[in-house]
Amino acid sequence: MRSIGELARASGLTISALRFYDRSGVLVPALVDPVTGYRWYADDQVVPARLVAGLRRVGMPLAEIAAAVRHRAEPAVVGRLLDAHLRRLEDGLADARRELSRIHALIDPEENPMVTCLVLSRADLAAAIDAVRFAVGADPDLPVLSGVLFDVAADGVRLVATDRHRMAVSRVPGRVDGPARRVLAPVDLVDRARALLDADGGSEARLRLDGAAVTVSVAGREATGTALPHEFPDYQRLLGGHVGGTPTYRIPVDVPALRAEVADGPPARVLRHEGVDVPVTVLGLDDVGALRVLDSAALADAAPDAVRFGVNGRYLLDALDAGDRGQLLLELDGPIAPLAVRRPDDADAFSILMPIRL
Repeated sequence: MRSIGELARASGLTISALRFYDRSGVLVPALVDPVTGYRWYADDQVVPARLVAGLRRVGMPLAEIAAAVRHRAEPAVVGRLLDAHLRRLEDGLADARRELSRIHALIDPEENPMVTCLVLSRADLAAAIDAVRFAVGADPDLPVLSGVLFDVAADGVRLVATDRHRMAVSRVPGRVDGPARRVLAPVDLVDRARALLDADGGSEARLRLDGAAVTVSVAGREATGTALPHEFPDYQRLLGGHVGGTPTYRIPVDVPALRAEVADGPPARVLRHEGVDVPVTVLGLDDVGALRVLDSAALADAAPDAVRFGVNGRYLLDALDAGDRGQLLLELDGPIAPLAVRRPDDADAFSILMPIRL
């Protein structure tokens, strides 16, 4: 047995940290003296303690540290946790670079012009616009949602659109010259750029962000506009577990078959929302875990603990059309968690639909 001080020296954790992880249930001593309350640890707790110390140093949240310790004998599970945390760190660094670039421009706009140029595949940019365009908001009271966010990092650009009820994300790799940027392109500019990408000539598209000016050019032709003066919502927080997370259910679906079933069959319910009838499609799982579209009778007969997920049927059709590559993955975590529609061959392209409580 090792004393708490000996484990602290062997693991790199402080004594106070070991006490904290005991109280949190992450690293519980093998023995606690009933008289003195002194903690004793077994030799086989040194490696878990070192794991905790390493994860603590890179800022992993407590719940994920606990999960990594529980699953330390399952490298694939711990690997997914590490990958998800690394993506969060990279996203945070990209955010910090963007904010510092903005601060530099505010301090001395002439010395630090906000110009960023990207060279992208024309086909990839067209596909990315197609993947997110359906989710652009149209509510005049929410102008911040009336465009497509172009979130530029060191190796490409991520496109994001949302109308509060659904969100679509896609990414285009490319060559980037200039600081990381985040601009909100108005939807009319996005539509003009998309039409330009269908024109003949050239396999590359160029995206130029110069202050508030946004320009997409292909083979000498340009679509230019001014970025919207709004701060787009922090979409990375909204994505939650769908960036690198592990959903409860990940179900491959045949898009034409599912689309036909949703489009041709009656909705399980119709709800009235803000004066508009909303068709509710209810998805469930059969006895072997395959996806089912439940009609009203099947919904009524379903067991209380059966997996059921309600979603706006029109929104689901839009997401299937935008992501269609013949097969998609549906990711479900439960009846009150968002539904993710993801391409199996592209982890950076997916959409999220908010659930409808049944």
